[in-house]
Amino acid sequence: METDCTSNDAVAPAKLSALPPGTRLLHIGPHKTGTTSIQGALFGAKEKLPAYGVEFPAQSRHPMQAVLAACARTGMIGDARPTERHWTRLVEQVHASGRRTSVISSEFFADAPDDATIERIVEQLGGERVHVLVTVRPLAKIMPSQWQQYVQNGLRMGYEEWLEHMLRKAPYDKPNPSFWRRHRHDRLVERWVRAVGAERVTVVVVDDRDRGGLMRTFEALLGLPRNLLQPVPDTANRSLTLAETEMLRSLNKEFRSNGLPDELYSKLVRNGAVVHMKNICSPTPRDVKISTPGWAVEAAAEIGAEMADRIALTGVQVIGDPGLLSAVPEPAAKPAGEWEGGREGEREGERAGEARIAPEVAAHALYGALAAVAAGPGGTSARPVHQTPSKELVRVLGHRCLKRLRRR
Repeated sequence: METDCTSNDAVAPAKLSALPPGTRLLHIGPHKTGTTSIQGALFGAKEKLPAYGVEFPAQSRHPMQAVLAACARTGMIGDARPTERHWTRLVEQVHASGRRTSVISSEFFADAPDDATIERIVEQLGGERVHVLVTVRPLAKIMPSQWQQYVQNGLRMGYEEWLEHMLRKAPYDKPNPSFWRRHRHDRLVERWVRAVGAERVTVVVVDDRDRGGLMRTFEALLGLPRNLLQPVPDTANRSLTLAETEMLRSLNKEFRSNGLPDELYSKLVRNGAVVHMKNICSPTPRDVKISTPGWAVEAAAEIGAEMADRIALTGVQVIGDPGLLSAVPEPAAKPAGEWEGGREGEREGERAGEARIAPEVAAHALYGALAAVAAGPGGTSARPVHQTPSKELVRVLGHRCLKRLRRR
C-alpha cells in the first residue's frame, strides 16, 4: 500500500526559498525522474527567464553531447562520439550568464565515473557557485521505463530476466552496469556531496500524483513566478508499450546475430524505426504495459527504504516525501473485457507473450527505417523525410540494394 509519511526533515515545495543570485543550479537527474519534462519546460521558457535573472545556457533542450563528453561517455550505440569541444562550448555559455542564475540539466551527469570527474565538472561550471539538484523516484516505477530504454539501445534480454540480474545476481552489473550507478540514489547523492558539501545539494522526491510538483519546485528554487514553466509535449520521449518493446527486442536479436554494424542500428532502428513509431503511434488503453512482478516490487521497496535512510544521513535538503521511495504501489487494475490476443480478466502485462503489436504500428516502424535510408546520401531530394511518399522511399531503397548487389 502507498504510504503518506512525509519526513519531519523534508521540505514542502511551498516553503522553499530561492537560491542566491548567480547560482549554477546543476540538475543531474538521474534518468526517468522527470528530467525530460523539466528540460522541455526550461527550454520552452528560455526567452522569458532573463527577465527574472535566470539563464538556460544551452542551445538545445538537452545538452547531452556536452555532458557525455564531460563524463567520458560514448553515448548510445552507433552514435558519433562526443568531443571535448561540446563540453567546452557549454561551459563557455554558462560563464557568459555572468551574475545571473543559470540552470544546467542532464541526466547523464549521474553517469560521472568517479570523484575526480565530478570535481572537475563542478570546478569548471563555477566551483562554489554550483548547487546540485538530484531528482529521485521509487525504483518500482523506474525499472520498467529503464528496461525499455535499454532495449532501445540494443538490449536483447527480457524484462524478468533483466530484473533477476539487477536484483538477485551480485554484483548486479550485467547486462547494464549503468543502472545502479544511476539509480542507487543514496550513493549518487553521497558522491556529489563529497564534491560540493551537503549544504549545496538538494534532493527532490518526485511524486507522480502531483504532475506539476516538479515544475513548481524548480520555479521556487530559481525565483520564478508560479506556472511560468509549462509542460512541452514530447512524443519522441514516450515509453514503449510491452508489444513495441518486445518487437524491438526481437529485432535486436536478429540485428546482433547477423553482425550488422552499430552505426546502422543507430540510423535505421533507434533514429529511424523507433522515432517514427513513437511520433506517429500513441498508446491506447488496450495496449499492454510493462508489468513488474511482485517479488521485484518488494525488493525495490526494501532498497528504497535503505536509500531514504542513507540520504537522510548525508544532511542534504530533501524536498517531498522520502516515504515514497519505499512505498509498495497498489496492483494495477484489471482491464475490463477481453484484450487483443489475451484472455478475459487476465492481469495487464502478465506475460510478454500476451502482447500483440498492431499491424499499423509495425508498418510505421518499418516506414521509419525506410525513411532513414532515403534521407541518407544519394537518397531523395531535400524534402523532409516525413513528407516523402512511401512509394518513393521504397523505390530509393530498392535502387540502392540493386547497386550494392551489382558492386558485389
